[in-house]
Amino acid sequence: MEWLRPFQSTSVFSQVDESVVSFTRSNAFVFLNAIFARSISASHFAQPVSELKIVIVFIDRVKIRIKAGNGGDGVTAFRREKFVPRGGPSGGDGGRGGSIWLESDEGLNTLLHLRFNPEHKAERGRHGEGSNRHGKDGEDAVVKVPVGTQVYNAETEELVFDFTEAGQRYLAAKGGKGGWGNAHFATPTKRAPKYHYTGRPGEEYELQLELKLIADVGLVGFPNAGKSTLISVISAAKPKIADYPFTTLEPNLGVVDMGDFKTFVVADIPGLIEGASEGAGLGDRFLRHVERTKLILHLVDVSSLSGRDPVEDHTTINRELANYSSDLAERPQIVVATKIDSLDEPERLDTLKKQAEKDGRQFIAISAVANRNIKELISLVTAALKEMESEKKELADVEMAGEAPA
Repeated sequence: MEWLRPFQSTSVFSQVDESVVSFTRSNAFVFLNAIFARSISASHFAQPVSELKIVIVFIDRVKIRIKAGNGGDGVTAFRREKFVPRGGPSGGDGGRGGSIWLESDEGLNTLLHLRFNPEHKAERGRHGEGSNRHGKDGEDAVVKVPVGTQVYNAETEELVFDFTEAGQRYLAAKGGKGGWGNAHFATPTKRAPKYHYTGRPGEEYELQLELKLIADVGLVGFPNAGKSTLISVISAAKPKIADYPFTTLEPNLGVVDMGDFKTFVVADIPGLIEGASEGAGLGDRFLRHVERTKLILHLVDVSSLSGRDPVEDHTTINRELANYSSDLAERPQIVVATKIDSLDEPERLDTLKKQAEKDGRQFIAISAVANRNIKELISLVTAALKEMESEKKELADVEMAGEAPA
């Protein structure tokens, strides 16, 4: 089986002709196509195909090229029919080229599908025909993107559209107009025009798509501050958890129950370090996912196991947020002291609490592993979100009252 050679890597399946199969970003789709085309039998695998675990890679930035369809050409034709000696021009118009639309889909949460399919073309319009027959219009192409995607013109770096709600549509490239046939040019003085117009070319662009996750609450902090553990406790999210830095390499989303059939979405942002706004560590690549959050939970490890000072960690992360965006620095924030089950120096907790109070921010100490003060944290977040929603509604009412005629 020649097609198996690119897959020789770590053992995932049983031996097939003494070769082993593995998934990589570049060959996963080739492998899946081979399965669906029944190039190999399911009996070759050590486990049923239905039990294969495929990991979805989080992609939040991708560049695509789009090309709308060209308009169809008009045609030069004359009516030739028995008993009609002077039929006259009968060239039909060309069809309109298909346009390309971008549409937000709430079922998507990554741009992975566009990483492997970067070029999108709409159908061209068909040419006109004799007997005044109009060419068929080209079909539009629709490119699905996740809610929260921002569309930039790759050449000018200009933001052209921002998807903030599901079902939004943006005309990214307009199809070309169809050309006129010679029947369009017939006049009382020019009864037999022998020319037509060609179709106009469709628009063509290169777009940069960037995804900013839309969540109510964002978790920020140093690596190993307990962000992934917290989101795994308060929601059904199952992020990777380990005792080494940068365990989380991509944002994770979780849905938390507020009671009364209401929920809020929390985003676990990969760990930040000093200089992140300038590219250190994972850099500011994931900081943009915090921009859309209403509330920030700033997690600080107060145990001595981290080997760092909690107040310095708190100050450093806030400085990086301010360097990235002044708006983030002013965003409502709750300081969360974590790992109090491993707290062996109580003064570390006290100094952090005093610093949070000095900054005018709410403070709470928790242990996600021991499930201590988790309900209190959820109640605190719920109250903060409800207060912000109430203020937003009051502001909207004031604006509407100001616009109302006297």
